[in-house]
Amino acid sequence: MLDHFPFYLGFVVLIVLLIMLANKIRVAYPVLLVLAGLLLSFIPGVPVLKIDPELIFIIFLPPLLYDAAWSNSWKELWHWRRIIGSFAFVVVFLTAISVALITNAFIPGFSLALGFVLGGIVSPPDAVSAAAILKFVKVPKRMSSILEGESLLNDASSLIIFRFAMIAVATGQFVWYQAALSFVWMVIGGVLIGLAVGFVFLKAHKMLPTDVNMDTVLTLVTPYAMYMAAEATHSSGVLAVVSGGLFLSYHRHAFLSGSSRLRGENVWQSVTFLLNGLVFLLIGLDLPEIVEGLKKMAPASWMLPATACWLRWY
Repeated sequence: MLDHFPFYLGFVVLIVLLIMLANKIRVAYPVLLVLAGLLLSFIPGVPVLKIDPELIFIIFLPPLLYDAAWSNSWKELWHWRRIIGSFAFVVVFLTAISVALITNAFIPGFSLALGFVLGGIVSPPDAVSAAAILKFVKVPKRMSSILEGESLLNDASSLIIFRFAMIAVATGQFVWYQAALSFVWMVIGGVLIGLAVGFVFLKAHKMLPTDVNMDTVLTLVTPYAMYMAAEATHSSGVLAVVSGGLFLSYHRHAFLSGSSRLRGENVWQSVTFLLNGLVFLLIGLDLPEIVEGLKKMAPASWMLPATACWLRWY
């Protein structure tokens, strides 16, 4: 770890320079960072990063979702709730079903359960990419609100599909009524836990003798508390963070002073800037490990899924 520390510092500096370049040439920075990561992975001496998916979820997902939820307008989300809900759940489910049927039909040995695993991965557009690209594209406010709102919720539906598909792959069976009950609990439980944890932190901000620095630290802890509380009860951590973030954002003037809001916004901009950059750079840097795993598989079994996963990021 210490041997590679200079590389990690270099990655941070590289992220800053690449985002400067992306802003200069008017290109969405996620695209540039992924391509840079791919190029870095071919340079001799660059450490091969083995990324634990669970670690990625717990470190990157809660704060990025919380920041996106905090930045969205609850009134806009509620106004377009039907369209957002249909895109975030119905369209994602239909896309996952289509991917599962196509892969099962055209890839030898690719079971329907594995198809749903792939469908859960590729069906939702990425929330961070959507927000970044919308900054460079002039679209009507209505469309922007719908796309950003949908991107907050689609990860929850795709993770639900992915979780159930993985259970089916591991056990070889799928009990539909158990899956339906689990789905209901994941959605309702995630929302309720997010609101409950958000209410606790709201009261903590109001009742405890906090200052600006303490308020900022508590806002950094909040999304992790929401996510871990929901995951501990086998509900949706994504929906917990989104619902809790929207709740606290709506009531921000009731428990945060003007100084705390200003300081917190500055800190959060820096945190999300670094996390977003690291996420997309790590995607590119992870290429050698992916290629090594693909060498053990027949080309017909990975070409279509790999193409789908690549297009999923763009």
